[in-house]
Amino acid sequence: MLDTWKLLIIDDCVADRKIYRRFLLRDPHLSYQILEADCADDGLALCQEMHFDVILLDFCLPDMSGLELLDKLNQEVFDTATPVIILTGRGDQEVAVQAMKRGALDYLVKQQLKPDVLQLAVRNAIKQLGLQVQLNKTQERQRLIATTALRIRQSLDLEQILNTAVVEVQQLLKCDRVMVYQFAPDLSGKIVASSAESSDVVGLYDRVDSERVVYQRVASHLENRIQDICYEDTELETGDWRLLRGRGAKEQKSREVEEQRVNLDSSPMVSCLFANTQYPLGAPELPNPQSLIPCKRAISYVYEAGLSNCYDTLTEQFHTKAHLVVPINLSNNGKPTPKPWGLLIAYQNSGERQWQPDDVEMLYEVSVQLAIAIQQAELLAQTQAALQKEKQLNVFRSQIIGTVSHECRTPLTSILAAASTIEKHGKRLDESKQHRFMQIIEQKARYMSKLVDNMLLVNQFELDKAKFKPIPLDLLQFFSDLIEQERETLGERHKLIFQITGNNQGFWGDRGLLQQIFANLMSNAIKYSANESTVEFHLIGKESEVIFSIKDEGIGIPLADQENLFQSFCRGSNVDTIPGTGLGLAIAKACVELHGGSITLSSQVGQGTTVTVSLPKRLTTN
Repeated sequence: MLDTWKLLIIDDCVADRKIYRRFLLRDPHLSYQILEADCADDGLALCQEMHFDVILLDFCLPDMSGLELLDKLNQEVFDTATPVIILTGRGDQEVAVQAMKRGALDYLVKQQLKPDVLQLAVRNAIKQLGLQVQLNKTQERQRLIATTALRIRQSLDLEQILNTAVVEVQQLLKCDRVMVYQFAPDLSGKIVASSAESSDVVGLYDRVDSERVVYQRVASHLENRIQDICYEDTELETGDWRLLRGRGAKEQKSREVEEQRVNLDSSPMVSCLFANTQYPLGAPELPNPQSLIPCKRAISYVYEAGLSNCYDTLTEQFHTKAHLVVPINLSNNGKPTPKPWGLLIAYQNSGERQWQPDDVEMLYEVSVQLAIAIQQAELLAQTQAALQKEKQLNVFRSQIIGTVSHECRTPLTSILAAASTIEKHGKRLDESKQHRFMQIIEQKARYMSKLVDNMLLVNQFELDKAKFKPIPLDLLQFFSDLIEQERETLGERHKLIFQITGNNQGFWGDRGLLQQIFANLMSNAIKYSANESTVEFHLIGKESEVIFSIKDEGIGIPLADQENLFQSFCRGSNVDTIPGTGLGLAIAKACVELHGGSITLSSQVGQGTTVTVSLPKRLTTN
């Protein structure tokens, strides 16, 4: 069936109008709806009432000239270019030039007019109109995309970029909802931005605790099928992009895949999931924008793809009539195949919608701009994180230098004094005094060795190089041995109490890290407590965790100091001359966190301190 075009003839000669009508109605290529006017005023009135695709305008009219009417049409009626062909009874080159300058598309002489000449002139005018309309649409689309891209890329904050994108795309496509779905490393994913109200999409969120609702990973089957369909390999020729039909396809479920391929134009409700056809899962190639427009084949109904339950749930949740999906692909460090980041999804809920090639083109171009903005935001975040880490390391290095210079000066002075005394007066010193000086040297050397070990250990934690190597441990035997070693070292200076309750079996942990936790906490408890005071160690076994605490009767910690006490080089303001580096609690906390546990502290000045550690019996990793 031929397209029908609306055409207006403005001519005061009835005979001429009949000739034009007869010529045009014989055109085998186009069909016309023709209206007539015999004067300029009637023609102007018709143009104000309705839109015409082409106007045939006589140069000489009874009430004004054709050129004057053309001027009035351009000033008062035309908001978009409408092709006007001037008809005149005489071939005047000057008139032709004036007509063209005032906006006429063509100029025909009546005496030379034949059917094929008029038909060709009108067909060319309609073709020119189509090209102009397409150019205007392209320019407007590019303007809208540029405006959208500018707004998206005004921020380098990823969350703000995504939220701006979904709002701008919703306005650009005039659809009901837009979402951004981000892939996770394990090929699952989650919705990270939506233009809908939070109450509308709560069905896709997961209640992590009773106080707040957060984005949930969509049902794993749906997540994986989205990935599979978007990036799966296929036997279709290169350049094809997959289209999945929505509701209305269920009755075709039993057809073969080849029978299910349909033209884009015939699909009443299209859900587009684009995937490159020559690369396997996880390595899609960025599409050529031109390849999206001529896409003529659709494959795999939702139900054949195994998405029936998930698709129905999703469409029922959002009352979805149609949706359009394009991939968000990031550049992959110069590699030819980009890195899939996620999906940009447009939903139509209020009614059925036939997605147009322009919609596909715009959504794709926005996805490219969004990918650039995402990559810039991620690079900025990585750079900021690296700078922050570098600042922390610089501070740490400065603190190391300050601590080493301070903490090493006193023991080095003692070592030098003892060594110098032995060297100068060794022959005059009795054996007990020589032994005493040698003990001083050994004690201070061990202190400095432990200081260096602690520095190296903290440096490993700062650089995230510490390793967690869990093995099954008998905690009762493990801590009993450590307590006995402490008792032998302390002698009668402190009383150590070891209490055990509950079931401590089935624990997996890192022996070296646990020793660091115990040694640093016990060292603090003893160091900051008076002689002959009591230090208690409690071990409590529960079903899935173990808890141990060390309680002392020492000097306590001021409340204002407790908040920062687990940071490296932080000490209580009341330690006075008691030696220490401020690394013990920081090391203990890092070791506890590698076990997936927690450490807390409670203290009162003058009454003592209790440090409690909770560790899972076996750390589970996702």
